[in-house]
This record gives sequence, structure tokens and C-alpha cells, in this order.
Amino acid sequence: MNQPTIQRRRFLQAAAAGSAAVAFPSVARAALAPAKPIYEISLAQWSLHNRLFGRAKPKMDPLDFAATAARLDIRGVEYVNQFFKDRAKDTKYLDEMKKRAADAGVRSLLIMIDGEGALGDPDATRRQQAVERHHKWVDAAKYLGCHSIRVNARSGHNLSYDEQMKLAADGLRKLTEYGAKQGINVIVENHGGLSSNGKWLVGVMKLVDHPCCGTLPDFGNFEVDRKNHKWYDRYQGVKEMMPYAKAVSAKSHEFDPKKPWSTIDRAGYETDYLKMMRIVLDAGYRGFVGIEFEGSGNEIEGIKKTHDLLVRVREKLTPEYI
Repeated sequence: MNQPTIQRRRFLQAAAAGSAAVAFPSVARAALAPAKPIYEISLAQWSLHNRLFGRAKPKMDPLDFAATAARLDIRGVEYVNQFFKDRAKDTKYLDEMKKRAADAGVRSLLIMIDGEGALGDPDATRRQQAVERHHKWVDAAKYLGCHSIRVNARSGHNLSYDEQMKLAADGLRKLTEYGAKQGINVIVENHGGLSSNGKWLVGVMKLVDHPCCGTLPDFGNFEVDRKNHKWYDRYQGVKEMMPYAKAVSAKSHEFDPKKPWSTIDRAGYETDYLKMMRIVLDAGYRGFVGIEFEGSGNEIEGIKKTHDLLVRVREKLTPEYI
């Protein structure tokens, strides 16, 4: 078929679609809707940490997490190792986690890892031990069908900016090489200290220089110096981290009816979700965006409000990004 004929066919198809839009507007809207949403919504297990730790009632069994997410109309889950820290090698328990997720119709996306040592420890022996303690979580993530583990890039806080960068990159590279063999990414969240400095974390990524090592930009964790209350610009930080992002964390706190597109954290800082999600989408990211509610009050209600905000943002931004 020659080019003029193709162009004429496309013109006629467009004209027909335009006529349908006038005659049947609801049908036209459905036809124009993207086959896949510009981002999907997941739930970080930390959003329910008060119930999971038994600090709020009713206490939640970690095995009920996937079903809880499904009841909230969320189809992706992000586990936290603190809630099953002694079960990384317990295949019976992991089998039950897999079954619960499958029964609920949700995808297991990643495991957030804490408490396994500093991957940038200044001592070479301890650094290697930290890398090896993370191995079991790589294995567990693969067993559960996840794509990544989330780790922390910590080093000796008294060391220089560059020294901490080199040490963190060394541990991360070693762990990433292990993860790559399993098909599991190793991703770093901005989680306090220099890791909350977007420029520093990008420097670490460049030193690691491996396609299976990336970032997990969190909208709220940009306090680089807790003692002196120093914060890195959250929008700049997310923008810097996005080229390496393999997941995104939509941190949420308190909700103000006068600011329908935002949440406000305990320090009084506002996170404008419209602004943040434009940064995320402008970077070409189209994966899951994870709810991580850390506000006061009822956790389920906080998750619902965050989900509603992310849905409203998605509806508003979809015409710009399809």
C-alpha cells in the first residue's frame, strides 16, 4: 500500500473518531483512554507499621497485608523486612506470602531492607559482612517474584562526602552483582544523611555503574541533617534521582482540605503531588507509585486519602502524558 493511501486511511479513521465523539461522547472517551494507566498504585507495608507492630488496634498479621491492599483497590505490594525479619529463608512462610498475594490478585514488587549493616561501612570486613547479610533478602525477593530489594547507602558519617560515596558504591556494586545473577535489582532510597542529598546519591549510582542498581525516590525523606534540621530540596532531589528510578515512593502525612493536591509533613513541609508526579512522568517513568503513609491517625484512612490523591492526580495528568 502506498503512502498517500495510508495517509488517506488515517484521515478517514480520524474523521470517523471525531464523528463518534460528537454522537457518542462516552464511547469516544473510552476509545481515547490509554490501554494502561500512566502509573499504577502500590502500597508500602510501612504504611501499616503501627498495626503491624501492635501499637494500634487491631494488630495486623503481616500475612494479611496483601489482602488488605486488595480491599483498598491496590494491586501492588512492597514488603518491609522488619515484619518478617527471621523468615527470609523460611520457604514455608514465603510460600504462604506468595499464596496470599496470588489469592488477593496483587503483585509482589519489592522488599525494603533495614537492619542488615552499612553497605558503605568504613571497615572492609564489616562492609563485606553487610553485603552478605543482604544476600538472603535477594533470594527471598526472587522467591516471592519481586523485581527489587530496597537498601540503604550508609557509610561513616564522620568521613568526607567523597569517601562516603566511594565506600557506599563499593558495597552496592558487590551486592548488585549478586542480585543481577538472580535477576533482582538493588535500589537505594533517600533515607537520611547523605543519601538524602540527590547529587550525592546520583554520584553513587555513577560509581556503581550497573543496570541493576538504581534509586527509589521518596517524596519526603530529604532531611540531610536531623540534628540541625537541614533539608535538601525535595523537588530537586526527586528530579536528580529519577533517571535511575526503578520504583517511586509517594510519602504522605497530614491532609489539609485547603490544599487538595498536597500533604504536609511533621516539620510543616508541603509536598505538592501534582508537581512531583510531573517530575516523575517527565523522566519517562511509567511504573508503580507506592503509597507510604506516615501521618497521624487511622492508617487505613490515611492510605485511602493518599490513594484518592494519587488517583485524582493521575486523572488530571493523563491527558498531558498519553
